[in-house]
Amino acid sequence: MIVVTGATGNIGRPLTQALTEAGQQVTAVSRHTAAVPDGVRHLAADLAEPAGLKPALAGAKALFLLLSGDLHATGANPADIIGEAAASGVRRVVLLSTLGVVTRPFGPTRIAMRALEDTLRESGLEWAILRPGGFASNALWWAESVRAQQVVAAPFGDVGVPIIDPADIAAVAAACLLDDRHTGGVYELTGPEVITPRQQAEAIAAALGSPVTFHELTRDEAKAAMTQSMPAELADDTLDILGSPSPSELRVSPDVQRVLGRAPRPFADWAARNVDAFR
Repeated sequence: MIVVTGATGNIGRPLTQALTEAGQQVTAVSRHTAAVPDGVRHLAADLAEPAGLKPALAGAKALFLLLSGDLHATGANPADIIGEAAASGVRRVVLLSTLGVVTRPFGPTRIAMRALEDTLRESGLEWAILRPGGFASNALWWAESVRAQQVVAAPFGDVGVPIIDPADIAAVAAACLLDDRHTGGVYELTGPEVITPRQQAEAIAAALGSPVTFHELTRDEAKAAMTQSMPAELADDTLDILGSPSPSELRVSPDVQRVLGRAPRPFADWAARNVDAFR
């Protein structure tokens, strides 16, 4: 049995489906009760309280660990999750980290994530670490404005990074959970090409078959919008990356190809599969 945390999100949902299709028993863990595929067990749990995972981990052979905001919760100690996994007899943990631990290692959240990577390495468990860059699914931030006004509003319209389709992250995670060859692997995951917000808007328009206007926000305008849903420090950090990516943040990684035997999907594929969100 394999435990998938963050099971109802952009990565966890396709990962749960892929594991189920591979004939695996899956326990899907999310913060709130949610629908899951037939045959999948669901458990609502808060990862900020690792002891709550014990019922999910009992009898599990592997764990996909996606922390999301739980890493930053007051008093949270995500290293305890790894301890709970080991105590429950879990043999393998695949951790969703971030490319930022390499490209911008000194931010507080990335220091914490690097420490968690080190805890996993030293745990005695089998492990793999996934370090994705920006997600194609972040374009869903624009869904409401596209539906209402046919507008994408974003800063730094002509500055791009090689964003990755979350379905590709899920596919790599499934491979790492199921295939011993990936034990001890650290994979940097990007899309196949650098793509700008303006080009993303064009891809969404092509998927819709109707025009979408791009409106460039100032940094201050973008920060004001972002701080409605995230701390100001994190908003500034994100804007620093989007506005002035480093050479390592512009690099297209070969790791999706290395694991899956195929190139990562371009943004246009993600837009076509998710076009209903923009209608």
